[in-house]
Amino acid sequence: MNAFVRLTQRSLTVRIVALFLGLLLLVQVIGFSAIRVSLSSHAHNELPGRLELGDRVLQSLLAQRAQKLTDGARLLAADYGFREAVHSNDTETIVSVLENHGRRIGATQVALYGADLTLKATTGDQLDALGPLAARLAGLAGEQRPGAPVPSGEIALLSDTPYQFVMVPIKAPVIVGWVLIGFSIDERLVADMQALAALQVTLLTRISAAEPWQVKLSSMAGALATGLALHPWSGAVAEVGTMTSVDVQGEEFGVHSRWLTTPSVAGVGNRGGGVMALTSLSVDEATRIPQDLQVALLAVTLLSCALFGIGSAFTAHRVITPLHRLAAAADRLGAGDYTTPIGGEQSQDEIGHLSHAFERMRISVAAQKEEILKLAYWDTLTGLPNRAQFRDAVREAIAVAQKNEGAPGMPSVAVLMLDLDRFKHVNDVLGYRFGDLLLVRVAERLAQHAVRVGDLVARLGGDKFAILLRSGDGELAQAVAQRIADAFDAPLTLEEHTVDMGAGIGIACWPQHASDADALLGRAEIAMYAAKKRRAGALMYEPTIDASSAQTLSLLTEMRQAVGENQLRLYLQPKLSLGTGAVVGAEALVRWQHPSRGLVPPMQFIPFAEQTGFIRVLTMWIFEEAARHWRMLHAEGMLITLSVNLSTRDLLDQELPQKFDALLVKHQVPAEAFCLEITESAIMDDPQRALATLDRLSALGFKLSIDDFGTGYSSLAYLKRLPVDELKIDQSFVRSMESDPDDAKIVRSTIDLAHNMGLSVVAEGVENAHVWDMLRDLNCDQAQGYHMGRPMPADTFANWSVGWRAKHRPVDLPAAASMLH
Repeated sequence: MNAFVRLTQRSLTVRIVALFLGLLLLVQVIGFSAIRVSLSSHAHNELPGRLELGDRVLQSLLAQRAQKLTDGARLLAADYGFREAVHSNDTETIVSVLENHGRRIGATQVALYGADLTLKATTGDQLDALGPLAARLAGLAGEQRPGAPVPSGEIALLSDTPYQFVMVPIKAPVIVGWVLIGFSIDERLVADMQALAALQVTLLTRISAAEPWQVKLSSMAGALATGLALHPWSGAVAEVGTMTSVDVQGEEFGVHSRWLTTPSVAGVGNRGGGVMALTSLSVDEATRIPQDLQVALLAVTLLSCALFGIGSAFTAHRVITPLHRLAAAADRLGAGDYTTPIGGEQSQDEIGHLSHAFERMRISVAAQKEEILKLAYWDTLTGLPNRAQFRDAVREAIAVAQKNEGAPGMPSVAVLMLDLDRFKHVNDVLGYRFGDLLLVRVAERLAQHAVRVGDLVARLGGDKFAILLRSGDGELAQAVAQRIADAFDAPLTLEEHTVDMGAGIGIACWPQHASDADALLGRAEIAMYAAKKRRAGALMYEPTIDASSAQTLSLLTEMRQAVGENQLRLYLQPKLSLGTGAVVGAEALVRWQHPSRGLVPPMQFIPFAEQTGFIRVLTMWIFEEAARHWRMLHAEGMLITLSVNLSTRDLLDQELPQKFDALLVKHQVPAEAFCLEITESAIMDDPQRALATLDRLSALGFKLSIDDFGTGYSSLAYLKRLPVDELKIDQSFVRSMESDPDDAKIVRSTIDLAHNMGLSVVAEGVENAHVWDMLRDLNCDQAQGYHMGRPMPADTFANWSVGWRAKHRPVDLPAAASMLH
């Protein structure tokens, strides 16, 4: 016990100390982060100015180099012997002078141009291609006023090497020629920039705009310079002269870009090529916290942790000591000792209140323990064992049977599970109190007619009961099930009400149907639901039942795959005008082209889709496919209305109008192109929500139709409130109207009722010419049925319509109505 208390004390102490230290470290981290943010903000604010200053330094260096070149060029132009050679056109002497002078001033390219800017002599091998550059430099020299600063000249590419050129005139006293001198831009420029501005400089070159930038010179490491060159430097006016943030190998750089070549005369064969200078500085380096500051912060953090650790440990000790006795009391309660008083702290602080609360808990737990055990294993309404106790009993029965497997006769355990019929209806009509009394009487009847010594009856929940036959085979289980069914044949009389009760009973046996208790209960439940579905009374579990359930469970997955893998097909069944015989519309239907089962009929998957809610997905697929085909039919000159069926779940979807409207916009189809068909039963499931959805659909412009009219449960009061435009008479009345006068009267009355309410009428199920004539005589508006056309693939509908119009022209109707086929 003492060891446990010490462990608890130590654990809580650690948590308190950890909390204090954690808060301290959190504050330190926030402070450290604030410093980093401040440094980052300062660096980002200052960096553009530094880069701008570096750019001006670069321009100044280029101007100084240009001044040096200009001075050298002027010295050469003023040389008397050189001017005499120029006057005498002594090419050999001119070339010699150019070479000697170029070596003295360090120029690598020297050339002489005539007064008309024709090249006379050169020491280079490509200067003859710099005619536009020479013309520009001559123009700049001619425009320069006396005393004005020397321009920085021009920079151009020769053999992929950047050169800085200047040009001065040779006057005697008029201009008799021009001297062009160029320096190659080399590492000295980069070194001067680093020494003066403490910035990184990278020179990029390219022959044309179609070529990538190449690193010519750089003060950066090769990989970093190459990374900068990969940035899409377009040289646009908006980009040059501004700072650009570039990430290279995980490090952020601020870069200032500048053309060193004039875009219009960048160099030899310029096609968007030239030289660009990148002045850069590492943002990460600028925002890095100084090492001395890091050391200071670390020292402060360590000292604070030490002080906080000592203080929090002392505080934890003062708090934990009064809890020792409460921990011991908790151990006693955990061991089931509810008689020893808690004792301990009597103070009025929080610990004292906790001690009093423990004492009250000890008293109440002792009183509630027995009640809890009862609630855990017994049903409070019927007094029968509940699901937990029944499950444990099944496990024990199987364990006993397994021990006796070697005894004569194969030991077996049987479970019967039953679910009452129409119990929900009893609750709805007579109330939940009467339903509870009925469950008590059912429990009594089961105990009287079904239980042998050692067997067990339990209520699993709701109106579901179960019976355990600890030693019973399938034959005995079926006999017991029959006795239960016979017992339910006698009505139950309760509070002057006589109630006929039935039940679906499922049977499963161990080891024939399952290897453990959970599987046995599951198989019995599967059999029970199958019995209720088949109305078979009692049903023994069979593997085929379970396989069917598994197939049903996999059907939803297959339907999702059908939508995703384009297995669904849109079919159209034509709707014709009874007055003219013209094709005025079609009903959109869905078929499933399964990859292994072929064309699956709608009745094999539509009801399941409605049950699971997947019908909403199918409805949206049908609507979108119908919109797409309407566009194609409209392009072929067919002005028809396509009908789409809506289910109950569709009407309860408050977002259905927005979804339909979005698809109309997507496919550019008017809402008037659709008629939405709703059954009476779908409306009556939740009339208020259905009416709200229908009002919104009608407001969008959709036509609305009541499908299968006459088979539902709607009243004329609801029909009057619905914003519908059309009634469809159910085919069960139309098919037999020629042989059943009552059905003919119903059809006639429905047509008159609809017309009096301003609605059009569609008769479905027209299967012969006689019914067509009868409907036409009754002034029915439209007809739909196999007599005119069966559902057909949407792609074939246009050809069918052409054939129909060719055989049944409107002028031939109604005289030719009897010849329809």
